[in-house]
Amino acid sequence: MSHLRSSGRWARGLVALTVTAASTLAAITAVAGPAAAAGHPKPATTADKPKLGDACTSADLGKRHPFIKTTEVSPTITHFKGWYVTEGTTGTQTISTNTQTTISVSVGLNGTVQGSFAVEALGMVGASLGLNVQVNYSSTSSVSNSITWNFFQPGYYGLYKGTKKVTGTYGSLNCNRVQQGDGSYALKWVEGPDSGSYTTYTTVEEGAVRCEDKVSANSVMAKAQSLLDCGSATAKHAAGPVPSAKAEAAKARHEAENAAKAEKSVKATGSPAPATRAALSCQTGAYRIDVPGKPLNWSAPLLANDGIRLRQSTIFSAHLDNWFLCNVTENNGVIEASLKNWGNGGCATIPANIANQEQAYLTTAACGEDDLQRFYIYRDVPGSSKIGVQNKYTGSMMGHDRYADGQLIRQYSSGRQDGTGTYTLTGV
Repeated sequence: MSHLRSSGRWARGLVALTVTAASTLAAITAVAGPAAAAGHPKPATTADKPKLGDACTSADLGKRHPFIKTTEVSPTITHFKGWYVTEGTTGTQTISTNTQTTISVSVGLNGTVQGSFAVEALGMVGASLGLNVQVNYSSTSSVSNSITWNFFQPGYYGLYKGTKKVTGTYGSLNCNRVQQGDGSYALKWVEGPDSGSYTTYTTVEEGAVRCEDKVSANSVMAKAQSLLDCGSATAKHAAGPVPSAKAEAAKARHEAENAAKAEKSVKATGSPAPATRAALSCQTGAYRIDVPGKPLNWSAPLLANDGIRLRQSTIFSAHLDNWFLCNVTENNGVIEASLKNWGNGGCATIPANIANQEQAYLTTAACGEDDLQRFYIYRDVPGSSKIGVQNKYTGSMMGHDRYADGQLIRQYSSGRQDGTGTYTLTGV
């Protein structure tokens, strides 16, 4: 390998990225399904984070934590240019490269990093791999394309910037009741229904590589070397840029992949007006969703542009504080249902235009076939009516910022870690 710099370093860090039920309440507290099946991947957590099967408490019913299911690390070139150095053009040069591919950090469907759940998930990815990965939203499109390099020898070089792209899937740990071998119940962290994929990347590095250089396999430098048209190395060229068909072909593949992913993301996150159901199959009994031991509870809005708020039930509540569970299903002890309000006839939902936002408020809309109107309900052990509520589409838990009359019910990606996302389902 030739020496391009007196220091002998081939690549350097460019960006330091830190990792910083029936119709009665008894049906809601009915026998839960069996515990999560054996063989689920053990969550990659730090010592202070819950693990699959750990005990939890009723204060955890409104919380969730990520665990990492799969990871894949692949060297990726973000900027590249073939460059020919002749005898008279050695020395230090500043060269503008071409963008090869762009990596953006994302967790879930919306292409950004929203809330503490996403940050925690990416932090666990880095810890499990022993890599420093970006844990906040960032994109390699913001990286400068200029490289200053000291060429000591003539030859055909590939100038590059690149990183290790880290992708994979995550799952959600939720607190729910689990039936023990003796028939009793206990609260444990189980694998919840929500899951998704993530993308992040490590520190961006830059360098220069030649066809004849010996480089480490599966390295960023090796990836850059593969983009060189090495047949050009033996041909005579003028000093300066050398087109690379391999690099152009790789760029075209990346662009096609990114376009397909973008289209999929738009389809996934674009939430059109829900199709109206002919009729919801609702249980005959209604419920209040109370703050445990306190008088305030969920109350639906009178106005279409308002949200569900904490209110105290009175003779003037007009059933806005009463909710029906509709189209109820149950899987592994977790209930899924639509929440239809008795007073205004609408179903609880996160507004589609803000569904990707942390702390988006909960409201009601015309009931329809829409996952924004579907909720998972996590239950305390039989005898207790405490629950946690999670939106099916966003994966976020429902909670409130503080206990006060008029406070909006909002979504929090990890739930309210002070326990205020635990509610009580009270039959009326």
